[in-house]
Order: sequence, then structure tokens, then C-alpha cells
Amino acid sequence: MCYIAYLGAHPHGSTPSTIDLETATDSHYNLLASILGSHEKAKEAIIYSYNIHINGFAALLEEQEAQDLAKKANVISVFLSKEHKLHTTRSWEFLGLQGNAMNTAWQKGRYGVNTIIANIDTGVWPESKSFSDEGIGPIPSKWLGGQVCQIDKLSASTKPPCNRKLIGARFFSKAFEAANGKLNSSQLTARDFVGHGTHTLSTSGGNFVPNANIFGNGNGTAKGGSPKARVAAYKVCWSQTDETKCYGADLLSAIDQAISDGVDVISISAGGEISVSPEQIFTDEVSIGSFHALSNNIVVVASAGNDGPEPGTVLNVAPWLFTVAASTIDRDFTSTLTLGNNDEYMFKFGATIKLLLSDYEVSGSSRGNNLSAYWGASLFVNLPPQKSFTLISSTDAKLANATFQDAQFCKPGTLDPAKVNGSVVICVREGKIRSVAEGEEALSAGASGMVLSNNNQSGNTVLAEPHVLSTTNTVNQVFKPNINEYYNSTKNATLIMSEAKTVLGIKPAPVMASFSSRGPNLVVPSILKPDITAPGVNILAAFSEAASASNLPSDTRRGFPFNVLQGTSMSCPHIAGVAGLLKTLHPNWSPAAIKSAIMTTASTRDNTNRAIRDAFDETLATPFAYGSGHVQPDLAMDPGLVYDISVSDYLNFLCASGYDQTLILALNSNKSFTCSKSFSITDLNYPSITLPNMKLSAVNVTRTVTNVGPPSTYIASVKLSGFKIVVVPNSLTFKKLGEKKTFQVIVQATSVTQRENYTFGELRWTDNGKHIVRSPIVARLD
Repeated sequence: MCYIAYLGAHPHGSTPSTIDLETATDSHYNLLASILGSHEKAKEAIIYSYNIHINGFAALLEEQEAQDLAKKANVISVFLSKEHKLHTTRSWEFLGLQGNAMNTAWQKGRYGVNTIIANIDTGVWPESKSFSDEGIGPIPSKWLGGQVCQIDKLSASTKPPCNRKLIGARFFSKAFEAANGKLNSSQLTARDFVGHGTHTLSTSGGNFVPNANIFGNGNGTAKGGSPKARVAAYKVCWSQTDETKCYGADLLSAIDQAISDGVDVISISAGGEISVSPEQIFTDEVSIGSFHALSNNIVVVASAGNDGPEPGTVLNVAPWLFTVAASTIDRDFTSTLTLGNNDEYMFKFGATIKLLLSDYEVSGSSRGNNLSAYWGASLFVNLPPQKSFTLISSTDAKLANATFQDAQFCKPGTLDPAKVNGSVVICVREGKIRSVAEGEEALSAGASGMVLSNNNQSGNTVLAEPHVLSTTNTVNQVFKPNINEYYNSTKNATLIMSEAKTVLGIKPAPVMASFSSRGPNLVVPSILKPDITAPGVNILAAFSEAASASNLPSDTRRGFPFNVLQGTSMSCPHIAGVAGLLKTLHPNWSPAAIKSAIMTTASTRDNTNRAIRDAFDETLATPFAYGSGHVQPDLAMDPGLVYDISVSDYLNFLCASGYDQTLILALNSNKSFTCSKSFSITDLNYPSITLPNMKLSAVNVTRTVTNVGPPSTYIASVKLSGFKIVVVPNSLTFKKLGEKKTFQVIVQATSVTQRENYTFGELRWTDNGKHIVRSPIVARLD
């Protein structure tokens, strides 16, 4: 088994010499040799020596050997290298980034020029036009990664495919190979054979590419949030079948390398398992690596996970991580389902009605009270017009030996070709994100198409996916009962399906995606997670031309330069792209200041100016779904005030959280550090306030803001229903740039405060409307 031994930070500092690196690696061999009995055995066992910024190693050990190692005095933690899951054009216009208008985030942030964004994922398709270096200047001198471009086995005369845009590409496979066997030489490359890494990297830092589309849908100019940034790919996720695996030991090595290479932003669209243990912070590879990145002034952005809508499912929850949820944009790929024939139902596009369902506008056609046409999601065009298909439910088409539940989800080997007989099959989505296997089973049974209805957990988040059946339409929970009612009312159910159309201006948007993982934060309850939400539904971006559109092994379609994917994997690089703009605009800002600027300028309103809703059940979404709200890049460039946090502040937070002095010293490169006795866990200078275990006595929360705008006076307003809450002082006057002011928020329960329920409120600082600096407040009375 592959275990990681974490030892904290190196005493050699941030610029180690070759001797320093060798000394660090030798110390790892010596430490493990004290367990295994010899230096030679230690060398054989260690697959990674983290000798640059992160101090530790990954080794193949027996369980008892790992336990013995964990008892050593200078070892912080020893844990299994965990398997991490991937959390898989119009979106930037929806966020307000378009054209060359003055005072936009692109103009202010100079399109992210010379910021370096690292993407830790499945690699990169370097030939994608998104990584063209047209219009890009020389590689900045701060790039320390040299000319390492581990793409394929190239001859001496072949030029590597990296350039002034894609400035580096590396792969890390030792932990994957230890668990799954050796990869062949053609696989040992940073080239992306899955598409996920290409998609995420182009979303954060891809260049402008006109005429980007998938099957003719979404046609427009593809681009990243920082389109002139430099990008580097670090491949840690590998696929041998249709399953992609990422191992923590590989991921940690990639982070260590990215820090050494001099990147500014790291984007990680992956995460481990849900945990309720505070120790998880230092037994999780993303958390450990990101702390060391932060210590080197690097912003680390990570996906919140796709395990929603259940509460307490959010991942990547350390306070130094920037954790991103997923929501919709105002573009849909729509198709119309028409049920029945013209004798039973009239279908006419001109006879459109509006059906208001809890503030959701749904269009259809009707005759009398019968709603016969339903919008769904599809990517396919050039379908036969007005062709009527027989409709059959998967449970009616099941094989005799298949269970009802398996057939409902159209699992492999459940459908009877004799019963399907060219019909369109109704299947239920099994997965929360990727649900293309259902169509594969329907196709193998001879279906002409598929209607894929959402399961209960998917709610009303409708995903457009590149199914293997071109006649496929996905419908949400609103329409599912109507379709089932019609199907059960007749023995000869039929259906007409229109080709897909790209529709802009969808309202409301954003809506929180059902799959997006939710708070509360079970590992660090005093920190609200996720931090922010960004577009993560039906996102069009660059793709690997070696991958099939659906990623199914049976899918022979190849050569797609762009594809549509969903997940917090897609929302994460949106925030990385915005962070890149801020890094260009304010190169000396800390990761915490950049995070604060994005969080405190976020919006909790949709494009109808109503509160953001949850697609799962159509109720109002809460900060447990969207954190501070929906990102607004233009406002983030000029936040007015920021909540800054230093490494010392994080160390004091760990002290207040009960971590021992050995850990604190190790994180601080064994330099002396005295924990502040007055520091409370509520006092970490976070841009949100979370009080999860309040008693009847008042709680004083301390925050400090730094002025990053002109001289101004800010006035506070605060609300938290059921609690008495005041801000002292409630007015802050700043006379110069960089001036700091401290205030307290005093919160106390009252006679009307409900116990054991979370209450949501907010704190706002405003300077006559020029800036609104907003922080969510979450409180719960035990």
C-alpha cells in the first residue's frame, strides 16, 4: 500500500540548493530506514521524496510499518494515499466579461497577461487552439520550470508542443502505477486522453478561439477567464478504461513541483472522501499541498465536489483553500418533446403558454388543459423533422431476469431488444453528473432514442450531454410526472423530438446545481464552505481530440476540439481565471486578499433580481450552497476593502483549534512560533462569519479590513434573524491606501432564537454605494 508521511515544511526555505534537496531526500531515507532496517530497503520503498517545499515522502509500506513510522517524534501524520475523484463559451459573457469595454475585469486585469496558472488534472491536448501562443509575448522570467514539456516520446529533431502560452507540461504516475500496475511507454505522457484536464485548463486560461461548438451548438468564441495568462499542465489523473483515477501521492508531488516552478494560481478540480475528522486537514493531500502553496503566495482554487444536494458533503474545506460550488448560466441547449399524435394533442410552436412553477418559467404547447410539449436538454442537431417514434418505458422493456430498479436506470444487460424494437426508451438518470451509460444500453437494445428523466437527487438541473444515441433528451423533475402520466394513459404512446437549439437569456440564472456539494463544513465547522459559486452546468470548452465525446469505451467518435461538461470541476477554473486577473492587476496581493475581493463582491441575486434558488427543490438557496454568492469579476477588481490573512494568522487558528506545538513548528519550518493566547477560532480574518455552536452568552467576533481603494468612510449594516447583533464601531474612516481598521461583531441569542437550526444573515460595509463589501453570517444555537 502507498502511504504518505507528512513532516511539515523544510528548514532550507523557499530557494533550496541542490545540496539542500539531496539532504532532504537523505533524511527521508534515514527516517524510513529506522523502520525498515536498511537504507537500501528505504530507497526501494520510497516512490516520491517531497524535498522542495513540502517535507515528506510517499512509500510502499505494510500497515504495521506505517503505524510504526507514525510514532516517530518528527512525523506529523502518516496516511494512505487516497484516490481523488474528478469533479466533472457563454459562461464568461454571463459573468460580464465580453468585448473591449472599458472598466471591465479583462481591461483592468489586462486579460491575465503573464500570470501563470497551473492545472492539476488529466493533462492537456497541446494542439488545441485554446493554447495557441498567437499574440503572446516571451515567457516571463518568474517561470522557473524551464522547458519541461513531457508530451509523448519525441525524436531529437521534433519540437515539443509547448510554447509561449502552454509553458510547461509534466506527469506524475508513480502512485497510480503502484496501485494499478505499470503504464506502457506511450501512456507516460502529459497528453490528455480523457479531455477533462484540457477542458478545465482552457476554462481558466485558454486563448480566444472563434467558432467553438459541439455538434453545432453553442457556437461562439471560446476563451478562458485569463485569456492571456500562461498555463502549465500537471497530469496526475489516469484512465485505463472509462474510469479516471487520481492518487494523492501523485497530486502532492505535482503541487510541490508547481510551487517550485513559480506559478501564481493552482486549480484543482478533484477531491478525496467526505470526512468529519479535524485531523483530515493534515491527512488530505490537497489541504497539505495548498498550505505550502499559500506560504509561497500562491492562490489555490479547488472544487467543492459533486455530492449534493445532501448537507455536509462539501470537500476541500481547509480555510486556506478557495472552495467553489457550481451553478447554471443563462444559456441552455434545448430540445422539444411532443407527446402523442395530433389527434390527442395539438403541437404548434405558435401556441406557446407560460407555466409558472415556483418562479421557474417553463414553455410548452397546449390544447385545453393538456400540456403536450416539454423542454428538455439535448446537444443533437439534424434530427428527422416531425418524425414520430414509439415510446416505451425501460421497466416495460426489461429482460425477464432484470430487476425493476436496474431496468429503470437502463443498466447494462437489462433491456430486451425484442421489446425495445426501435422505440424511444424512457430511462432514469442514475448518476448526478455523468449519465451516458444509460444511452449505451438503450442503443445496444436497438432503441432509436432515449428520454432520460432526472432522478430525485438531480431535481431540476438539466444536463446536456454527448450521448451515444443522437435522439436523446434529458428532462427535469418538473416534466417527469407529466410524461409518465401520458405514457400510462395510452397503449400506443408516441413522441416527436426536435433538434437541439442554443437558447440565450434563460431566466432565472444562476440557479444552484443539484449536484453541487453543500455545507456545513464538517471538518472545520467555524469556516463556511463552499466559499463562492461559479458556472458549472453545460460548460463548453476545449477537449482532447483523442477522447470520445462521451468517454465511453464503446464510443468511437473522436476529433472533438470542444465539448460540454458539468460539475464543480468546471466552476473551479472559472474562479482560477478570475484570480489570474486579480494577480495581474495586484501582483503583490496575498492569496487571502484575492480570495476576499472575489467573495465580498459576489451576488446572491439572479438575473431577475430575486434571491438565488436551488434547482434541487426550487427553494431559496443558502450560503451552504453558494458560500458568499455568485462571482462578479468586474466588481472583484475593485472591492474597496479586503480581509487579509497571513501565514501567522493561520498558525494561530490551528493553535486555537487544538493542534499541538509540534505541528505548528513543523509548518513554520521549525522556526519558533508562540501561539497567541487571546486568539479565538472565530477570529480568523475570514470574509465570512460562522458560529456553529453558540450558547446563550454573547460571542465577540473580531475582523480587520484593509483599504484598497481611495480615502472613504464605510458604514456597517448587519442582519441575522432571531439574534441580537451589532457592529462596533459601525463606521470606519480610511485616509490612505493600505490602512487597516479593526471592528467587532457581537452576536447574542434571544428568546426567539431557534435551537439547533442554522440561521443565515449578512454584514455589509458601504461607502455611499461606491463599494458594497458583503460577508455572509451563519449561526446556530446549541
